[in-house]
Amino acid sequence: MSTKKLWGGRFQQQASKWVDEFGASISFDQQMADEDIEGSLAHVKMLGHTKILDAADVKKIVAGLEALQQELHEGKLHFTVENEDIHMNLEALLTEKIGPVAGKLHTARSRNDQVATDFHLYLKNRLPKIVNEITTLQKTLVAMAEKNVETVMPGYTHLQHAQPISYGHYLMAYYQMLKRDKERFTFNMTHTDIMPLGAAALAGTTFPIDREYTAKELGFGQVYANSLDAVSDRDFALEFLSNSAILMLHLSRFCEEISMWVSHEFKYLELSDAYTTGSSIMPQKKNPDMAELIRGKSGRVYGHLMALLSTMKSLPLAYNKDLQEDKEGVFDTVKTLLPSLKVFNGMLKTAKPNIERMKQATENDFSNATELADYLAAKGVPFREAHGIVGQLVLKGLQTHQNLQDMSLEQLKEASPKIEADVYHDLKSEVAVQRRHSLGGTGFDQVKLQIKNAKQELGED
Repeated sequence: MSTKKLWGGRFQQQASKWVDEFGASISFDQQMADEDIEGSLAHVKMLGHTKILDAADVKKIVAGLEALQQELHEGKLHFTVENEDIHMNLEALLTEKIGPVAGKLHTARSRNDQVATDFHLYLKNRLPKIVNEITTLQKTLVAMAEKNVETVMPGYTHLQHAQPISYGHYLMAYYQMLKRDKERFTFNMTHTDIMPLGAAALAGTTFPIDREYTAKELGFGQVYANSLDAVSDRDFALEFLSNSAILMLHLSRFCEEISMWVSHEFKYLELSDAYTTGSSIMPQKKNPDMAELIRGKSGRVYGHLMALLSTMKSLPLAYNKDLQEDKEGVFDTVKTLLPSLKVFNGMLKTAKPNIERMKQATENDFSNATELADYLAAKGVPFREAHGIVGQLVLKGLQTHQNLQDMSLEQLKEASPKIEADVYHDLKSEVAVQRRHSLGGTGFDQVKLQIKNAKQELGED
């Protein structure tokens, strides 16, 4: 492959090898090789369609590009730092294959609109895969929630026992988070589905190109309406990184809870051996390493978002070399998201809830205190007064090592004569959960409704 710079006509001195290596992007942008060839094929067909190139040249260039595409898929292409980036590497390879006519391919385009198009295509091709993985995880959550509608567990605020809830309700909370994640990525597709090609360096071109034709060839729904915006916009990448950061935040929160739920102190969940590891020194250990690793990987995704925001914040229009820094973080985020979603799904799908332990945790605490306050409020006691009465009973229970449901009716009546024997029914944790029928609440019927709606959203009902 020739190492003479394709842009080197006005230069008298060549850079040192180490400078070339610093400026080159081929080490990472070769991941867009398929997209680059795809864009070139559409571009040259447009040049033929508009008679900018004659049919014979178009045919020769198309044949050369298709041959390179085949070699790429067979792993036979080799790229060099001397040719800087994927665009110039492929052009140099095409020139070796078909001769000087390859130089006509770059008519009416620049590396500026070429790389932006490649980048759009890269994300456009991968966003559906991410959405599919989110959907798969949502389906797992719904299936597990359906099995655990009446599994009772403590609900927490401030990491303190608050009120008993359905484990199915807990799982559906994460379903809703993922639903919003999916909506964000789906919207992200709209801004990714805009084609920059034809903007050239920044000002468009004097050639009579047909951008709509090229967009149709590449499957883009729109073209950029402004050439300056086309080559300098990276909003779609920022949206992707922002959406990814929020998704990883949700997975990280879930992983944090999983790491607690499997601990000796909680014992709410048992993870499959396939998603845990042991200790090199402590034979008894079963560590939730996959959960911890996903939790940890959230940090690198946050970092990629902050890096691109920082890169973009002071860039004047239009293209600047700084924009070479836009891709590695996106590439790494794609490679982080997809396996994280897949591993998390497998880990969750094979996790076994300790139903008895969860329920037991709601029977040896005061998480039914609100039930007693509501009981009194329903009998006409102002809620604030009821709150104070129950607070005093909780204090007494702490001092005497008694739960509310273990106190005698006489003890309860001392606090309020409104309390009758039927209170013991209301103080049961499963009843406390079952009775919460407000829309979106943890009541069993409401959880079933959430599951039904989710199935409809997922096309499973």
